[in-house]
Amino acid sequence: MQIEYITIEREYGSGGTEIAARLANKCGIACYGAEIMELAAKELHISVAEAQQYEEKITNSFLYSVFAMSQMQTGNAEMLSMEGRLYVAERNAICSLAHYGGAVFVGHCASEALKGRDNVLHVFIRAAEGFKNRRVVSDYGIDEKDTEAVCRRFNKKRAKYYAFNTSKKWDDMSNYDMVLDSSRIGIDGCVRAIEALLE
Repeated sequence: MQIEYITIEREYGSGGTEIAARLANKCGIACYGAEIMELAAKELHISVAEAQQYEEKITNSFLYSVFAMSQMQTGNAEMLSMEGRLYVAERNAICSLAHYGGAVFVGHCASEALKGRDNVLHVFIRAAEGFKNRRVVSDYGIDEKDTEAVCRRFNKKRAKYYAFNTSKKWDDMSNYDMVLDSSRIGIDGCVRAIEALLE
């Protein structure tokens, strides 16, 4: 099977975004992360900041999640809350970007947007707490005393968004083809591991 697309979900601070960028650069393909939300916000005529706020507001309601999924499948986005409409817009953006050729997609439930295709590799990047905390301090300038709380907040946000839009658990490793621990094999090791499957 020829892999054309790679989707990456990642724990906050694990280096998933950096791994995606390095992998795309080495393979000569595009890498999309923030661009997905920018396109979705543009489609909905809202700012990126507003889109981020809607992501934060995602509900934990199982019943609403089931309703949202049914509306998405029928293409009836107008019946959805703005949070649901944001996901539909992000899914549209991912599918649109995929038409330009091979790419790495970071976050935004890209694995769900591209499901049904045989040429997609789904990857999850995790790491030990100490590794993530050090990266959050060095890369994002977060105060050391706040690192654990910040990591928990972002991971909870990602888990809620994933569950709301896919009815699956974000940290259920059975959802992914490949799970890598960047604290054990390093950022470069993760890039090499994924690249090896593409050759």
